Amino acid sequence: MLSQLYIKNIAVIREADIEFGPGFNVFTGETGAGKTMLISAINGVLGARLSRDIIRSGEDSAAISALFTGISDAAAQRIEELGYDAADREVLISREIGAKNSCKINGRPATMQILREIASELIDVHGQKDNHRLLDPQYHIEYIDDFGELTELRESYRGIYRQMQEIRKKLRAMQQSDREKEQRIALLQYQVNEIETANLQPGEDEELSQRRDTIRNAERILKLTAEAKGLLDGGEDSDGAANMLTQLAEVLGKLSRFVPELSDAAAQVTEVSYTIHDVSGEISRYLDHLDFDPHSLDEIEDRLELIQSFKRKYGASIEEIQAYGQRAADQLREIQFSQEIIDDLVEQEKALLPQLAQAADELTSARHQAARNFLSRIKRELEFLNMPNVKLTVSADRCDYMPNGQDELELLISSNAGEAPKPLAKIASGGELSRVMLSIKNVLAEKDQVGTAIFDEIDTGVSGSAAQKIGKKLQEVSRNRQVICVTHLAPVAACGDSHLFIHKDVEEGRTYTRVDLLSEEERVREIARIVSGDDITETALNNAREMLNLAHQS
Repeated sequence: MLSQLYIKNIAVIREADIEFGPGFNVFTGETGAGKTMLISAINGVLGARLSRDIIRSGEDSAAISALFTGISDAAAQRIEELGYDAADREVLISREIGAKNSCKINGRPATMQILREIASELIDVHGQKDNHRLLDPQYHIEYIDDFGELTELRESYRGIYRQMQEIRKKLRAMQQSDREKEQRIALLQYQVNEIETANLQPGEDEELSQRRDTIRNAERILKLTAEAKGLLDGGEDSDGAANMLTQLAEVLGKLSRFVPELSDAAAQVTEVSYTIHDVSGEISRYLDHLDFDPHSLDEIEDRLELIQSFKRKYGASIEEIQAYGQRAADQLREIQFSQEIIDDLVEQEKALLPQLAQAADELTSARHQAARNFLSRIKRELEFLNMPNVKLTVSADRCDYMPNGQDELELLISSNAGEAPKPLAKIASGGELSRVMLSIKNVLAEKDQVGTAIFDEIDTGVSGSAAQKIGKKLQEVSRNRQVICVTHLAPVAACGDSHLFIHKDVEEGRTYTRVDLLSEEERVREIARIVSGDDITETALNNAREMLNLAHQS
C-alpha cells in the first residue's frame, strides 16, 4: 500500500508530508484547494510527464516521493527483475523536477519507463479520463480481455498476425509495377557497379590524406631531414653527433680502467652512441625511399575527391559505403529473382492463414464467454449502486484481421425498464458513467494484485442514496486493498477509515495548501461543512455524526 507521500514545491503546495493508512482513505476540501495537484503529484511519481510549470512560483525545483510498504509478491518480483531490491517488501520512488530532472527507486537512478512499469504493479489511478475512455468502444475490448485473463491467447494471435503483416508487406514491396521495378533495378545496378568499381579499402582515405600532406610539405621535409642527417653524421670540417659520441665512449672506456666509478657512465654513453647510429641509419633509409613525385599529388587528390563524393551519397565512412553497396546488391538480387520470392511469400501466406484464422476464432470464442460473465458481474455491481433496472449487453461484429483479432465489441446499456440497450455515449448520464466505471474497476480489481486504488471524484454526477452506495462499495473494496478517494460528497467521505482535509492558508501574502489528518470531531465539522456550507449549525453537526455512525455500522 501507499504509506507515505511527500510533496515539495508543487504549485500551491509548499511542503506536505501525508501518511496513509490501510483501508479507505478519503480526501475532501474546498474547490481550488489543491486536490487536483495532489493527484497530479501521485501520477508524477508514478511516471507521468511533469513540466517545469508545475514548480511553485519563486522556486527552482520540486520534489515528490512515495513510500509503498507490504507490496505484493508480483510487484516485488517485477521490481527485482528490473534490478532493484525489494526483499523487505518496501519501495521508495522519488522524483525531482527542475534544472536537473531525476527519478530514483530505493535510492538508485531509474528511467521513466522503468518507473511506469513498477508503478503499474503498485497502484491504479482512476480519473475523469477513464470515464471518457468508457465512451470509446475501442477500449471496451480491453476490459473484456482483462476480465477474461486473455492476455496469453491475445499475444499468441498477435504473434501470428505480425508474421502475416510482415509477409504481406514484403509481397506489396515485391509486387510493384514493372516500370517502378525497372527504375529500381537501374538505380541499384548503378550504385553497386559504382561502389564495386571504386574498390575502396578501409583506412584508405586516412592513408591518402597522410601521403598528400607529405607531398605538400616535401621541401620542408627534405630540408629538415638533411639538417638532421648533417647533425648526426657531420661534414668535411666537423664531426657529427654520432662520431663524437663514439669517441666519447672510447675515452670513457679507457678512463674507467683507472677510475672504476665511471664504468656505468661509459656503458651509458656507449648505449646512447649505438642508438644515435641507429637513428642515423633510419634517416638514411627514409631518404633513400623518399618519393615526392608531384604528379602523384593529382592522383591522390582525385582519389580523395572520389571517396568524399561517395561519403556524401552512401555513408560517412568507407565501411558504411561498403555496407550500403552490400545492401544494394542484396536488394538487386531480390528484385531480379522477385518472382521466385513472390511465389515463396504467397506459399508462406497460404500456410499461415489457417493458423491466423484459428487463433482469431479461439480469441473470439473466449471473448464471448468472458463478456457474458463480465456483464453479469457488472450488472450485480450496478444494481447495488442504485441502478436496479439496468440491462447490459455487448454489440459484437466480426471485422478483417486487426492487431486485437477480428472482433468489434461495444458495451450497450439501458438504465430504465422497457428501453433497449444503446451505446453508453448516447444515453448514459455523468452519474451513470461514474457508477459503470466504478463497477468495471471493482470487477477488474479481482483479477490483479495491485495494492492501492485511487479514485479521483468517482462520485461525479451522483447524490443521495446513490452516493451512499458508492461510499459503501468503496468501503467494501478497501477490505482487500487500500483505497484513496478524492470526493466532494459527504456520504462518501463518511465511509472513510481515515479522513484527510486539503485547505489553503495565506501567510505573508502567499497562498499555501496544507493537508491535515482529521480527528473524529474535526471529521464531524468537515462533513457538516460539505453538507451545509460554512454556516455550520448544531443540527448540521448532529446530522454529520449520524452519517458517520451509519457509515461504519456493519
